[in-house]
Amino acid sequence: MTKSSSNKTLVPALITVAGVGLAAGAAYLARQRKGEVKEFVVSRVLEAPAGRSSYTDLGQGLERGGITLAGRAARAADTPANREVLSHIIGIERWGQNRLRMALGQRLHGSGPHGSDSYHAYRPAQDVTLGELRDLLSQSRSGTVDLARKLHANPPEDGATVNHNGLGPLTAKAWLRYLTQHADLESRRLRGEKDLGRAQERAQEEVMPEAAPS
Repeated sequence: MTKSSSNKTLVPALITVAGVGLAAGAAYLARQRKGEVKEFVVSRVLEAPAGRSSYTDLGQGLERGGITLAGRAARAADTPANREVLSHIIGIERWGQNRLRMALGQRLHGSGPHGSDSYHAYRPAQDVTLGELRDLLSQSRSGTVDLARKLHANPPEDGATVNHNGLGPLTAKAWLRYLTQHADLESRRLRGEKDLGRAQERAQEEVMPEAAPS
């Protein structure tokens, strides 16, 4: 790829990220893009900012994000779509925790030496209630904050990475930033009772037949 064509590819990619929030959109864009663009986004939006932060900073960001997550979950209506969003966030958070334990020198459970297991095994059971999902969400985030503290006390060697199935090798700091931003981005899809009510009203207006002529 020439420098000119590379720039033409990177520009719309950066616009896409900016449109949904630079940090919040990083994980989404990196999953959708391949090769050079994905590497650029991972480097600029995950690795570079995370590298300028301490594990304490990242842990505090996770705690603040956890408060926002809990609030969004508390306002979410009990719908299959909302339960799916929460299950997805919890599954990714638990899956990421397993990768972070590898950065602490622990052996990954149920995966190869470089980490290749699927996040689906970490999702809550399908029959878990909304209330239980809210509790699991808070518990999962607390677990990630605890791992950030352990990484602060026992930091990996500089440059050490753990594989992400879609994004490739990430440092432990980038993993913490990824989990923060992933949960924030996905939780924006949660809808409350008022949101559902407005959506139903709009749908009824769209299908409402015109009044019969008098």
